[in-house]
Amino acid sequence: MRFIKIAAVLLILVPALSTGTELVPDWRLTTADGGSVRLSQEVQEQPVILFFWATWCPYCKALMPHLQSIKLELGDDVEILAINFRDKGDPVAFVEAAGYDFIVLADGDDVAKLYGIHGTPGVLIVDRDQVLRFDLRALPQHEIPSNADELSHAKKAAYRAPYWAAEIRRSLDLVLEGAVD
Repeated sequence: MRFIKIAAVLLILVPALSTGTELVPDWRLTTADGGSVRLSQEVQEQPVILFFWATWCPYCKALMPHLQSIKLELGDDVEILAINFRDKGDPVAFVEAAGYDFIVLADGDDVAKLYGIHGTPGVLIVDRDQVLRFDLRALPQHEIPSNADELSHAKKAAYRAPYWAAEIRRSLDLVLEGAVD
């Protein structure tokens, strides 16, 4: 049993071991208005938050206002690329209706696969050198109330989103200050 717990902890930490040491793959996706976004060009201007999401995801919906707050506060010092995947909804209409300032990239299944993102939400921060500086998957699970089995996904998301947002912001601040190796 102890071995299983150790193995589980190592599996959670594996993404963190590569954070800060590897260049992330480059890619290009088309925007809703027919333009294109290429990661290597975006990171030349500012750090980029890659937000892998779906319109049906309660965790994504809970995290989005926090990401919008980061964007409002930092303005042009950060870009948020909302990479929609595993979704049959209308991500552009969803983001526009909510008033979010994200660049929506609707066909992100191949990019998600490129980064090994299998579930939503996925959040990565890529610095100006195209180096991965944050991976949401590397965070330990945030404690939620003991009655978690009885809670809906929306309630669980409401508990986790502020924690995730604080960690995203902390990592982003380190990147902006140049305090990462």
